[in-house]
Amino acid sequence: MPVALAVPLFIASLTVTLSAARLFARRLDIVGTRFGLSETVIGLLTALAADGPELAAAVIALAKGEHAVSAGVVVGSNIFNIAAMIGLSALLAGGVRLARTALALEGTVGALVTAIAAGVLLDVLTPLWGLVLVAPPLTAYVLVLLDTPRTEARLPLPETLKRRLADALAKRAHPRSQPARRQGHRRAIALMGADVAGIILGSLGMVSSAVALGGHWGISGTVVGVLLLGPLTSIPNAQTAIRLGLSARGAALVSETFNSNTINLLGGVLIPAAFVNVAVHSSTEKLDLAWLAAITVASLFCLGRAGGIGRGGGAALVLLYAGFAVFQVSA
Repeated sequence: MPVALAVPLFIASLTVTLSAARLFARRLDIVGTRFGLSETVIGLLTALAADGPELAAAVIALAKGEHAVSAGVVVGSNIFNIAAMIGLSALLAGGVRLARTALALEGTVGALVTAIAAGVLLDVLTPLWGLVLVAPPLTAYVLVLLDTPRTEARLPLPETLKRRLADALAKRAHPRSQPARRQGHRRAIALMGADVAGIILGSLGMVSSAVALGGHWGISGTVVGVLLLGPLTSIPNAQTAIRLGLSARGAALVSETFNSNTINLLGGVLIPAAFVNVAVHSSTEKLDLAWLAAITVASLFCLGRAGGIGRGGGAALVLLYAGFAVFQVSA
């Protein structure tokens, strides 16, 4: 594909993908409200919708045999998510704060899924073991979110901790900026199929044009995924997180960040690994995983401090991402 065609195709495909993802999320909110879904359920579905561009790009790259690009999209978008959603939000809002109970819940699940997915990518764990290990914590997490009162009653936790968990979960719900609309759900349902098609077709164009540009300019597939497709497809998540940060919704912001990363790893690594080989082999790809682990731990450490993460911690996360980008270019 010539550069004269690849550049406009990439720009057009990116525009279509992000626009379709934004429309899909809005329509999902309308449909969820119409059918009486809770704020937590709608929040989880919205996170899944916002992850559509990343997931589609990663899966399409994998289907096209571009394994390095696919892994780069997942790892690059997850590193970018932490830097942009938590780090940049802390810089702009002056800080991100949430209850330590909520942080323990979100951080434990997010870090555990990251470790398991890294094990599969490094070929330390088989795909089957990856799914077996990830199923219990994810199932428990979803049950806690979706059926809080009955699930909490069965948790082997002290009553005080159960109450704190309930309070933390209540604060993570996504607030509505306007009254929920009761009309238009049929039209929204009809158009959601077109939105999904737009995400898939746009991602297909993005991957094809990005790989072509990378080949023309001598850029590796890993860098194409990590620094181009990963961050750009994460824009919807970053926009949502910054709005939550500016509204002092720290619990919702952190939940959105780790849920997004978990969805990326589940849909972009763990499930595809059951059908195709996703293992990484180059030293650069292995160092990328180490960088993801480092920024995940750093974010949890900063968020767990008294008062949460401030501008200094936010700047540190952003600088970690900047160092990661420099490493990719110079590797």
